[in-house]
Parts: sequence; structure tokens; C-alpha cells
Amino acid sequence: MERRLAAVLAFDMVGYSRLMGLNEQVTLAAHRRHRRELFNPRATQYRGRIIKFMGDGALMEFASVVDSVCFAVDVQSALLSENADLPEERQFRYRIGINIGDIILDEGDIYGDGVNIAARLQELADPGGICLSGSAFDQVKGKLDLTFEHRGERQVKNIAEPVSIYRIRLDEKAAALGPPAVEAPTARTGRKLTIAAVAVPLLIFGGTTLWWQPWTSLRPSQTVERFAYPLPDRPSIAVLPFINVSSDPEQDHLAKGLTDDLITELSKVSGLFVIARHSVFNLEDMVGNSQKVAAELGVHFVVEGTLQRAGSRLRINVKLIDALTGLFLWAERYDRQYADIFAVQDDVIGKIISALAVKLNEKERDQLARIPTDNLEAYDYYLRAEQEGFLYSDVRTYRRTLSFYQKAIDLDPNFAEAHAGIARIAVDVWRNDYNLIWSGAVARKIAYDAAGHALKLDPDNARAHTVLALLQLVDGRPAEAIGSAMRAVALQPNDAEASGNLALVLAHTGDRERAVAEAEKALRLDPSPPPSFRLLTGVVLYMAHQNQRAISLLETARDALPRTEPAREYLAAAYIRQDDRPHAQQEAASLLELFPDSNLTYYSYLYDYWREVDLSYHLAGLGKAGIPQWPFGFEGRKADQLGDAELHDLVSGRTWTGKHKNGTDFIQYFDTAGNTAYRSANTNITGVVEIRDGRLCEKFEGYFLNRMTCGYVYRNADKERPDAQYVHVTPQALKFFSVGAR
Repeated sequence: MERRLAAVLAFDMVGYSRLMGLNEQVTLAAHRRHRRELFNPRATQYRGRIIKFMGDGALMEFASVVDSVCFAVDVQSALLSENADLPEERQFRYRIGINIGDIILDEGDIYGDGVNIAARLQELADPGGICLSGSAFDQVKGKLDLTFEHRGERQVKNIAEPVSIYRIRLDEKAAALGPPAVEAPTARTGRKLTIAAVAVPLLIFGGTTLWWQPWTSLRPSQTVERFAYPLPDRPSIAVLPFINVSSDPEQDHLAKGLTDDLITELSKVSGLFVIARHSVFNLEDMVGNSQKVAAELGVHFVVEGTLQRAGSRLRINVKLIDALTGLFLWAERYDRQYADIFAVQDDVIGKIISALAVKLNEKERDQLARIPTDNLEAYDYYLRAEQEGFLYSDVRTYRRTLSFYQKAIDLDPNFAEAHAGIARIAVDVWRNDYNLIWSGAVARKIAYDAAGHALKLDPDNARAHTVLALLQLVDGRPAEAIGSAMRAVALQPNDAEASGNLALVLAHTGDRERAVAEAEKALRLDPSPPPSFRLLTGVVLYMAHQNQRAISLLETARDALPRTEPAREYLAAAYIRQDDRPHAQQEAASLLELFPDSNLTYYSYLYDYWREVDLSYHLAGLGKAGIPQWPFGFEGRKADQLGDAELHDLVSGRTWTGKHKNGTDFIQYFDTAGNTAYRSANTNITGVVEIRDGRLCEKFEGYFLNRMTCGYVYRNADKERPDAQYVHVTPQALKFFSVGAR
């Protein structure tokens, strides 16, 4: 078990049970809004990690006690402002406790006395207040201009020694502590459309209802006058997050999973227009206001529901609402065994399709009839994995997600969607050279194997086809990549991820017009997309030379993912193409700070599957923005460069010892047959070397997408490193070394 010292913060909502009794939906919506607008963005701002949400509260970890206190004060100050004009019975307040101590890490969770004390301090805090342990106070006193009040020592449950307790006063000092928090992105973007009032005819004769096409008959109520987007030419629908009304917050993932599955299954129907999951979950606080949701997302119909689980029993309430009239088209309550969850899903989907008079083709009927697994425990793990997300996650999240998928597969080896989920993570690890999880070669093989296995089990698995498209693109097989990406979209025409990846493939293969069309389609399906998806579509628009539109998406991705290098890279190039040199240079400098080894030669190898015209365009832009040709801006003199004969002597039965530019010690051995072994504190790899036109070329299996990369060797002219005989510059490193005798 891994142990470390950390600042632990615990919080919960005051009077949660009472508030739930007064108004269940309002309380749940408020807590979800606080998660999205208060806790999540401030966790990012103050470098904290939310370990887990637990019903009405959460547990967090910070590397710095100062950061944890700033987070707590910022949150409580924001809540004070929010509650200022509300009567007391309608106010939502939280208690916060902070401690620093030794914690135990296990599968992403944390345990130990450090955690227990934070939880007890939270219980002792005033409503809307903050309590610190004495050890936490010792770390912040003198560092923050706040008013601390000592509350004495208290014996707390399950802790042997008394705990010294301090309270933070939320006075004018607290109000002036720091900058405002990061604002959550708004879901309302794009063009607005005024919907004309059109009467809906009531077609009932002799007790028999005559079906009509309700999406063509628009009669908005007075509360829905303006839409963010034009309505599509087919029935458009948003499935809002189902509300978990169980007493057990552990069932939140089941409610989210049911929402996800309904969205996924409805997305297979070509006669519908279905909003993607991220955009609907972004509007959790609007559950119960179907007309406002419809206006935000530009849809005609909304599905709402609740889920309650008690042991093996499930109660699910579902309703389909015409948001333009406010009328229910259909509503149903299901009291079933948990084992019947797939039957409930099938019935809900069938009723929605019937109510909207949508015709299914034979392929769609076959797809909707397929159940993902008959093992409910495997399905539970799969739902947990799906909640974690994919692109540009941190290593801990990737590993936790993979463990959930693997547990699902262990329980049901024929679970195609779980195999496809592993493939999706593996292809991201490979494409982004994320060697902390797998080496490039291992990730590539896992992606191919898992996608192939998923398609063997289910040839119509859209996610597996998308993974294959990305693999084929980077492997230099563009025609196959287009075919696989188009197959994914055909199987799931309303899947924003499938359309986005098709757009990326089309952009890389030179079809800019279709690429932009697919990107726009993806953004309409997911009008409030996650940062990683904004990054993807921003790259597509950049490659289509629509730089101003690309910049808007890339800036949002950068702000939400400040440690993500690609956002900085593409922004630097896009800004320079808009003649915005100051911003281009600023992004290039930020990229070099995040990734000091950034250089044009590196990108020329990494993107060797690009078309030559696109690669030249990108490298020229990066160069103008300030990205150097070689790592750390190295420029060797021609007079110091070694030729072929000298290079052969350096790599024939010789050993190099030296340091990287960043200070890492290394040793590298070369035999006489073209093989090499490299070792540093964290790396021990073998590869092959060649000499080509005065360049030393190396290939290490499993690294840098298995590319053979070439660089130069110079006699060292750096007076600051007089102990090194030579300098070796490659796309990936700058090394100073000396050569041992044979």
C-alpha cells in the first residue's frame, strides 16, 4: 500500500435529509449544480483532487494545506453570496473540515487517521463554516491573511489523542483572500432561433388516437420563445440525467448508467436526433424544467425520469415531454427486479420510438434487440468505467477505468462494449505517447487486439470501428481509416464521438469540406462538449484552415485542461496564422514550459502520417510562433559536426556516459552489430542504431510510436559543460556525453 502526507478536506450539506423531505428534486438539482459550478472548477483552480462524492458530501485531497484552505474559503464565500437574499429555509450550506496527516492510497481511494480526523472536523464545523486541525493550522499560520479562532481540544470518535481545533472566520479578510474562481462554461452557444407559434391539431375520433408527426407541429408556450439552435428536420430529443432517489448514493452510477444507455441506444436510430451525454449532464440542475432544457439544447422532446433501488428491487419512473407544449406524450412507472433492467430499457426505447412515429430499418431493429451482457455485476462495473471518461485523463483515472472494464470482462468475457472501452483507452495512450501506463508498442497491440475482439463479438460495435480508424490513420492506411470511421457513424448516426473522429480522419486525409461538416454535426449533437472534444474539433477546424473558429474551441480546451500540451501547440500555430504574434508566442512559451523538449523535428516524426502539405503548414506556423528546430533551441556549428566515419567509431563497441540537458544521468552501450542498450534512473531499454548521411538514427521498440529517429553528434563547445566530449541532439533529447575506451 502506498502512503503519503496530504491535506484532506471533507464537506457535506447541512440538513440534507430535511431539505430532501421538503423538495427532493430541488435539493438534488442544487447539489449537482454546486458540484459543477462550485466544487469541480475550484478543485482544478486550487490543485485539489476530488476522491469521491458521497451522497451530500465529498472527500478531497490537496498537496498543500494552503491550497485546501483557499479552496474552502472560496467555496464558503461563494455560498454566502448565493444565500444572501434567500430565506433561511431555502439556503444550501455546507460544513468543511481540513486536516493534514498520513493517508493510505488504495485503488484511487484514501484511508487512515488523516482522513478520519478531517471527517470528524467537518461534523464539528458550524453550518457554512470551516474547521482546521491544529496540524493544518500550523501549516497555514503566517501564510494566509485570515482570522483563526482556537476552539480548544476535542476528543473525536476513533482517534486516540485529542485534536486541537481552529475555526476560520468568514470576515472581510476571507472575502479578500484571492481571485474569483474559474467560471463554469455556459451551455448556451451558437445562433438563436425564434420559434413561430403553430397550432397542434388534436386528432382523436371515436376514442381512437390518430398518430401524427409531432415534431412538425410547433406550438410553443409563452415560456419557450427563443432557442439556442434551429430545430433539426427530424424528431430531436434529449434524455436528461435520471435522478437517483434511493437512500443509497452508491446508486448514482446506476442512474447515470441508465441515462447513458438510453442515449446510446437511441443514437443508433437514424430517424432521431439525439443530444450527447455530456451536454445533458451539463444541465443536471435544470431537471424538471423541460422547456428551458429544450431551449438550451435546441430539441423538441425531453425524457425525464427517476430511479430507486432497494436491494434487488427497482422502481423507475419515465416520462416523454413535448417541450414546446409542455404536455406529456407518454409516462410509465416500472416496478421490477434489478435483473429486468434491460427489459425496462427496451420498453422505454420502444415507447419513445412509437410515440414519435419513427420507423426503424431492419439493421436498427437488430441492434436495439441486442443486450450488452446477461451478467449484471459485469454491467455494473462497465457503468462505473463509463462514468470516468477518456481523453487526456490523468494516469490514476485511466488505471481506475481500466480496472472497471477488466472486472467486467472477467465476469463476462463476451462483453463486447467492455473490450471496446479498453481499446479506446489504449489508442489514446498510444497516440499521445503516454508511457506511464503502457509503452507505445504495448498500447498499440492492446488497442488492436481489444478492438478486434470487440468486433468479433459484435461486428456492429461503433466504438471499436472508431478505434480501428484512428489506428489505421496513424499507421498510414488512410483509405481503411476513412472506411472504418464511416462505418462507425453509419452504425451510430447520432454519436458525437463517432462523427468527431470521422471529421479528424477526413481532415488528415485532405477532405476539408466534409471534415468541417462532420465537426459541425458533432458539435450540434454535443453543444456543450467536454474540453477534450473541443480540442479534437478545434484541431479539425485548424487543419481545415478555419483558424478563427478553431481558436475559440482550442482556448476553451486550454483553459479547462491547462496541463494539456496539444491545446497549446495548436493554439500557437493557429494564432500565428491569424497574424496574432503576441498570443502565438505566449502559447509557444507555455508549451515549452510544459514540455521543454518541444521542437519541430520531434513533431515532424510524431506526425509523419500527415500529408506533406499539412505537416509543412503546421511546422512553419510553430516555427514562426517560437518553437525551436531542436530540443532546448540547440544549434550546433557545422565545423563541430561529426561525419560518418567518426560516428561509426563512436558506436562500435563503445560506451557513452553523461547527462541529459535536464540533468538526468545516463549510460548507453553500443555493440559492433548495430545494437544499443540505454539506461537511466527510470529507463532501461534496448534498440538498434544506423548511420545515415551524417546522422545517428535510433529505434527503441515500444517508444515514440516505434519510429526510427535521427539526430546529429557534435564536438562539445559548451563551456558550461567542459567535462563532456560530445553533444548528441535528437528529436527527443539533448545529451552531453563522453566516450569510454573499447
